[in-house]
Amino acid sequence: MDTGILRTWSLPSQKDGSSLQGAGEQKRESGMPEPEKVNTQNQSVGQRWLTAAIAIPIVLVFVWFGGWIAFAAIVLVVALGTMELRNMMLHANYHPLIWISFTLSALLLLSAMIPAYRLLIIEISLGSALLISFLCVLARKQLHGAMVDWALTLAIAIYLGWPMSGLLVLRGYGSGVFHPGTGLWVTLPPGIWWLLVVLLGVWSFDGAAFFSGRYFGRHKLAPMISPAKTWEGVAGGLVFSIIACLVLAIVPLHVPWYLAILLGILIGGAATLGDLAESLIKRQTHVKDSGQIMPGHGGMLDRIDSILFAAVVVYIFAQVMQIW
Repeated sequence: MDTGILRTWSLPSQKDGSSLQGAGEQKRESGMPEPEKVNTQNQSVGQRWLTAAIAIPIVLVFVWFGGWIAFAAIVLVVALGTMELRNMMLHANYHPLIWISFTLSALLLLSAMIPAYRLLIIEISLGSALLISFLCVLARKQLHGAMVDWALTLAIAIYLGWPMSGLLVLRGYGSGVFHPGTGLWVTLPPGIWWLLVVLLGVWSFDGAAFFSGRYFGRHKLAPMISPAKTWEGVAGGLVFSIIACLVLAIVPLHVPWYLAILLGILIGGAATLGDLAESLIKRQTHVKDSGQIMPGHGGMLDRIDSILFAAVVVYIFAQVMQIW
């Protein structure tokens, strides 16, 4: 920056204001980022790294233990996500019966922990939620928007509870085994590997997509929904989600290499769809972030949106693999 511009900043006037405006326009036209914007972006990236460095080890601890410990952790995640959705809906003047949404989600999670009665619990839960939610809506004094609120009541549970229950089914109850006689060798059950495929596949995709889009993004993916996302970001993310699946699925889970590549593509596609789905919800409810619980990431939903749809894809893939 030359001394002439510095002098202009130090001596404001009507003429100088025009010079500043012209300099700003030249900077925007040349593609140079404004200093304040660069500092904000760098701070956001730093917060993302710090939050990830704290959160990922905690998540992996729950993955290791599984069982009811993982169940308690996921119930907490679903509870936070449900409250964030409630606040977003209230912001847009929707009033879903949030206690029914959370109860149905919790029952779906419970069904994953009791395989012998899973189908029965799901049937009773869905049937009860259907009847009770309609009964509560009909009892309202003001029926304006009642059908939308009823639909949102059930949709919130399907959006949150059902995919998260898939994570519990994938994890199962098997625990890891240490082999002290052979150094640090550890045997992990298939459930842990499947869950790692979901988590590390999505984390690899999200991280690579973020930086690929940041530095190479040119072509918008869905400008009406999420203007920041680009096709270049998706391409970079797919490379790393495929690598993650090749590493985690071929040897531990005996998945053929070509199916591991397919799984990586499916996880990347599902993660993108999940991200766009939450962006659409935020845009429809006129909020920027679902919450502020995780610095640099926003709310709980902002962190798990990609995992929700990826969990469904991997769950279906794992079931097909068992049949095949």
